[in-house]
Amino acid sequence: MAKNKSLGRWLISGPPLLYLLIFFAIPTLIMAFAAFRFPGDYGGLLPLIDINPETGKNELLIHAGNWQEYLTFENFSRFFEDTIYVELFIKSFWYAGITTLVCLCMSYPLAWLIARSPKKYRDLLILLVILPFWSNFLIRVYAWMIILGPQGYFAMTINQGLALLGIAPIQLMYSHFAVIVVLVYVHLPFMVLPLYANLEKHDVALLDAAQDLGASGWQRFWKITWPLSLPGVWAGSALVFIPALGMFAVPDLLGGTDGMMVGNLIKQQFLDSRDWPFGSVLSIMLTLAVLIMAGLGMLIGRGRQRNAL
Repeated sequence: MAKNKSLGRWLISGPPLLYLLIFFAIPTLIMAFAAFRFPGDYGGLLPLIDINPETGKNELLIHAGNWQEYLTFENFSRFFEDTIYVELFIKSFWYAGITTLVCLCMSYPLAWLIARSPKKYRDLLILLVILPFWSNFLIRVYAWMIILGPQGYFAMTINQGLALLGIAPIQLMYSHFAVIVVLVYVHLPFMVLPLYANLEKHDVALLDAAQDLGASGWQRFWKITWPLSLPGVWAGSALVFIPALGMFAVPDLLGGTDGMMVGNLIKQQFLDSRDWPFGSVLSIMLTLAVLIMAGLGMLIGRGRQRNAL
C-alpha cells in the first residue's frame, strides 16, 4: 500500500519536477557558468572545447593550471564598477514599484465590487477582466502606441485642454508616463484575480457584527477587510512586480531611450552586442534582486500575521 502511494506521488509530482529541471534549473546553471566565461571573438562564449593543433582532435582546453585563461570575475567587476548598471536597476525597481502600487489602487475596488456582486454576474465580470488576454500582447501594445501617439485622440484631447490653459503641448509617447500606463494595463488582471479570490471568501457576518458594535465604514475596512485581504495583496503584488521588473517589450516600444529598463539591457547584451557573459551577469543579478524582494515580502507578511495574532 505504501509503495502504491509513493508511486502515485511520483507520477503526480514527477512531470512538473522534470519540466522545471529541464527548462529552469539546467538553463539557470548554464547561465551562471556563462557569467564566469570570456566572450568569444565573434560574440557568444569563448569555446572550452576546440581542436588541439598538436593532436588534431577536439579536446577540453581548460585545465587546472590555466583556468584563468577561460574563467574570470571581470564580468561581475564590470557590473559593480560602472554605476550606470546599478542606476538602471534602481530605475527598473521604480517602474515596477509604481506599476504595482497603481495596480493595487485600481484593482482593490474592482475586486471588491466583483466579490460583492450577485453570483449570477460574477462569472461575466471575471470574464471581462481576463478578456484582454484573448488578443496578442504585441497587438495590445501597438494599440496603445496609436492611442498615445501625437495623432491619437487621447493625446490630441489632452493637448487641446492644455492649450486652453495656456500650457505648451506635451508628448505622451516615448515617456515615463507611457511606460507606466501600459505596464499597468498589461498587469492589472494579475492583481485583480488574486484579490477577488481572497475577498470572495470573506465572511460578511464579520462586517455586520462590527457595524452592530458601532464601527464606521472605514473602521470596518481597516480593521477587518484589509487585514484579511493581505494574502491576496501580497500574491497580486508579486504577480505584478516580478514580471514588470523584467519587462522589455513595453519600454522598448513606448519608452524610447529614457524608458530603458534592465530587461532591455539584457536583451541588448544577448542579441545586439552578443556579450553573453555580461548578459548572464545581468540576468543573475536580476534573479537575485527578485529573490531578495520576495524574501523580504515573505518576512514582512509573516511579521504582520504574528502581530495580528
